[in-house]
Amino acid sequence: MVGGTELTLAAPPPAISEVDPATLAAWLQARGEPAYRTRQVLEGAHRPDAAGFDDLTELPKTLRVELGRAFRFSTIADSHVIGADAGLTAKAVHELADGQRIESVLMRYPARAPSSERTTVCISSQAGCAVNCPFCATGQAGFGRQLTPGEIVDQVLHWHRPPWRALGDASRGHYNIVFMGMGEPLNNADRVFEAVRLLNDAGRLGIGARHITVSTSGVVPGMDRMVEELPQVNLAISLHAATDSLRDELVPINRKWPVADVVAAGRRFAARTGRRVSLEYVMIDGVNDTDEQAAGLVRLARGWRSHVNLIPLNPTPGSRWSGTPPRRIRTFVETLEAGGLSVTVRDTRGREIDAACGQLHAQLAGKALREARVTTGAGEGAT
Repeated sequence: MVGGTELTLAAPPPAISEVDPATLAAWLQARGEPAYRTRQVLEGAHRPDAAGFDDLTELPKTLRVELGRAFRFSTIADSHVIGADAGLTAKAVHELADGQRIESVLMRYPARAPSSERTTVCISSQAGCAVNCPFCATGQAGFGRQLTPGEIVDQVLHWHRPPWRALGDASRGHYNIVFMGMGEPLNNADRVFEAVRLLNDAGRLGIGARHITVSTSGVVPGMDRMVEELPQVNLAISLHAATDSLRDELVPINRKWPVADVVAAGRRFAARTGRRVSLEYVMIDGVNDTDEQAAGLVRLARGWRSHVNLIPLNPTPGSRWSGTPPRRIRTFVETLEAGGLSVTVRDTRGREIDAACGQLHAQLAGKALREARVTTGAGEGAT
């Protein structure tokens, strides 16, 4: 309120990635533009080398100016980026138009031959998370809101654009997108599914469906819906315990969809799609790394197209838990393999920058991103 008069802040213009094609077509038609301009604008907005409307040089300059006045080029207002692992890992906190903050992570796995390089981008589906897993920093922060398809896709585009384009180049080697950042993707299924379609669109980023993974804490209706709508996309289930009594504590959504129901949904997905389902299992010292839990995991995962991915816990500040020691992880692996399971132990990345989900977001809480920019490794000073 200024001088007794209440001020109403104007809403920011919509981002181009948020605009429905029919709405954009009508906007362009009203300005006398031909119908093909809709495709040019939308494809250009998803082009890796484009950082703004001025870079869409196939469009007339006057149209680029008008687009810049009517739309934002990205839903991301600002970003804070930190690098680690000698430049192979980079994590970003992105601030959206309404002040909500989300995270994305880029991880590169170089190889001698460019064709065998791997790049993975981990993205968020919600601002915060309502599942409230006690070992996860995002859960401790609470739930903000659902992300739009544009806000999801723009996280991927962030890593494709200068100055990060060399790291996020989807044309090199194997390029993967994983919905394993902030939020429960299947609690935002409509928007996540639309974002997957946009990422997969050959006229935009063109990322193959089999290079996209949706991870869920066990939303059974969403997993069944994936069978029908996204059968080529990979499914990962954040299991973390083999018994209901323990999983009720570690993954509270288990009280709604217990272990047996979640695994049954995974089996249905595998049987209907022919796709292998990844069972994600965070290793917590003295909690879920016991012989009993290993034996239970064997019973759950044996006999169908599944793969167990063990993840050493990256503890959050103030957590009462720590990660399972390497020796105990090896024993756990041996038990699973003796039971006939396919098992890997995830390569931990970004520990020095607290790259676990929600940790960097928590560090920057209450700080302006422009004031908090501290970078290490590749991309020094470039955010």
